[in-house]
Amino acid sequence: MKRIFTLLTFSLILGSTSPGIAADAGPVTHDLFKHDDIQIEVLSQGKGPTIVMLPSLGRSGEDYQATSEVLALQGFRVIRPQPRGIGRSEGPMDGLNMHALAGDVAFAIDQEKAGSVVVVGHAFGNFVGRQLAADRPDLVKGVVLAAASAGKVPPGSQEKPIGPEMRKAIDGPSDMSLSEEQRLEDLKIAFFAPGHDPKVWLGGWNEKVHHMESYAREHTPVDDYFAAGAAPILDLQAEDDPVAPRRFSGVLKSLLGDRVTIVVIPDASHALFPEQPAAVADAIGAFANRVFAQ
Repeated sequence: MKRIFTLLTFSLILGSTSPGIAADAGPVTHDLFKHDDIQIEVLSQGKGPTIVMLPSLGRSGEDYQATSEVLALQGFRVIRPQPRGIGRSEGPMDGLNMHALAGDVAFAIDQEKAGSVVVVGHAFGNFVGRQLAADRPDLVKGVVLAAASAGKVPPGSQEKPIGPEMRKAIDGPSDMSLSEEQRLEDLKIAFFAPGHDPKVWLGGWNEKVHHMESYAREHTPVDDYFAAGAAPILDLQAEDDPVAPRRFSGVLKSLLGDRVTIVVIPDASHALFPEQPAAVADAIGAFANRVFAQ
């Protein structure tokens, strides 16, 4: 089922590319960079200005192959550093904060000699992307926050950015002690819009990485990464996202002003990339072209 979905996705995307673009994005290469007791695997594809893609909580950069393919076809180099514990990426995983996770990405960008990049952070990855922009502004030309919780709520609201029931649904799919039926239900609640098949994300979870990243988020002040330095931001919102709901959709722009551009992707929830890969690629590509031209 997953392979059928992937093939259909590629057919949809490749059919949407511009007539002048050759339908050959080139191979995906896998590089491994080491320092001290850390090694980071980086998936790379395409040529041109660099876009860095950071995955969702407890998941792999492999999730973004379809979108990476389109962006490579559009003339970008796309690199996907794997978090520690995913693929061949390794290193200490206890007691980390967001600065450490962003440091791994910065190390990968430096080793790839990528220069100043556009960083795309999906869901949890948006916190890492914003921390990278805050800690290493020299490396970041622009930031795309995809299906991203802002980390704050509108002034005067008594809600939490993510409530306990939604947090339970977010955490459920990576908990292999739960039944497949329960994990699918959690995927429907938190990640997939009605009419989209959540089974495509039933696999691909890493529980240890999920806990590592959750700890880092819980042990880093939101203000360390909230503003994403001074980089321009694309707030790429999923129309039906209960994790970053419409009532919170203006938080980033209200607090950061004209640095933030909002684009809403219809018929998508928190998973976003497997639901609307072509629309997401087009939005990221348009933003990247704009900021690289500045």
